[in-house]
Amino acid sequence: MILSKPIMKFMEVYFGQLYSNPIRTNAISGALIAAAGNYASQFLAGKKIIDNHTILSYGVFGLIFGGTIPHFFYGGLDSIIPEEAGLAVVKRLLLERIIYTPLFQAFYLYTLARIEGKDHKTALRQLESLYWTVLTSSWKYITLIELLNQLVVPPMIRIFILNLIAFFWTIYISNKRRQEEIRANKKTKKSL
Repeated sequence: MILSKPIMKFMEVYFGQLYSNPIRTNAISGALIAAAGNYASQFLAGKKIIDNHTILSYGVFGLIFGGTIPHFFYGGLDSIIPEEAGLAVVKRLLLERIIYTPLFQAFYLYTLARIEGKDHKTALRQLESLYWTVLTSSWKYITLIELLNQLVVPPMIRIFILNLIAFFWTIYISNKRRQEEIRANKKTKKSL
């Protein structure tokens, strides 16, 4: 019970900010969650030296894109397909899973590599090697969560739920990207 008071106070401040400054709040949340997810991924992988540059890159992506793009997409989604529309949840889910997710995952993988300082060719190579795995994993593991988010969560806090999911998704993507970099480095060394 002693922890519940600070958590409740944090949630009160967070939801107050979400109501009064939704874009800023989602951008800052996106930055913190992306950076924390990457840190957690490095920690769980047992890295002895934490790569602060990568954490910063994830944070920058989260600040500029990771909180704002979902804010506008999900806000627009609720406007385009209102609650009273027939099969609204199914239509929203299909639009999110078939159009938004493939585009956002490609943008995420490429842009993150560029923010980290990789050149265009390297970013494209990483995108090509990871895209299908990441996309199918998203469809496989996040579709049910997204359906529940659309069915039972009020629109104002859907981004909050997505941010919670994003923390774990960032850990997954960070791990996949790290594995791909190790594989690419081994391949480069063999060719030399």
